[in-house]
Amino acid sequence: MFDESGASRRNPEAEQGSELGPVDFLKAAFQWQYNLIALAGTAAFAVVSASALPLILASGLELIYLSLIPHNKRFQRLVRSWRFAEGKKAHELKIAQMWQQLPPDSRSHYDQLVNVCKAVTANYGSLSSPSQMLVSQMRDKLLGILEAYLRLLYASQQHVDYLRTTNPDVIRHELSQLQQKLTSESQKVREINQQRVEILNKRLEKFDKIRENRQVIDAQCAAIEDVLQLIRDQSVSMRDPQRVSGQLESLVQNVEQTEETVKQVEDIFATTAQSETDTLTPLPTAVGSSDAGSRAAQRVRN
Repeated sequence: MFDESGASRRNPEAEQGSELGPVDFLKAAFQWQYNLIALAGTAAFAVVSASALPLILASGLELIYLSLIPHNKRFQRLVRSWRFAEGKKAHELKIAQMWQQLPPDSRSHYDQLVNVCKAVTANYGSLSSPSQMLVSQMRDKLLGILEAYLRLLYASQQHVDYLRTTNPDVIRHELSQLQQKLTSESQKVREINQQRVEILNKRLEKFDKIRENRQVIDAQCAAIEDVLQLIRDQSVSMRDPQRVSGQLESLVQNVEQTEETVKQVEDIFATTAQSETDTLTPLPTAVGSSDAGSRAAQRVRN
């Protein structure tokens, strides 16, 4: 259920297509180790016998092989199983790396929640056989919530890092100075500084959005902890697992909404730096005040 690093093991089949791309059965058939061994053996035999006949025969057999095997249903299932194992390994590695990059206190919170989920599944594991299907579904939901909780912790840390290294008062001071000087500057310098004003306003807007979303993320993480601890308490007295499943489903929906908000913030991270550079038009070198424009562009890049 969980590996030693504390990362949850989740079925990565849904992510497999997006992370690894479509399956190329022809390429898989050619790269199959038995096919490569046969080709290498044929090449070696051709060298030893000093004859090209083995290579000619092998080429014909290889064409037949590649025309038939990639369309074989059993081979396709085998290749998909390879891809599934590869996707699962990559997914688990990604989760483990995310956990390792968290600060110690966040890791501790996650590990405690892992123990809570283990207690829930252990308590409901003694239910009758007809209830085990429901318990299995509950276990899958717990794994999904744990993974979402880890992603939220990771996103929260990214937000903290950004807020720690960004001082909105400095931005506001610089913005105020630029606005005061706009009317007394030449036209071309004023054009660039007007762009800088727009960029600084965007940075302030970004700061406020990230601060707000960090509060949302932290509140959602606290809600996850509270709900799972409540479910653990209910599992001790063997409360109805159907009701518990409903609680988990509601929690999953709330977490998905929060993660969508996090994704929007990640888009802000990805686009702001590029937009800040693209919106700035440098002064022509022929203009006498080009040094001021160069300094402005350098400050924006920094």
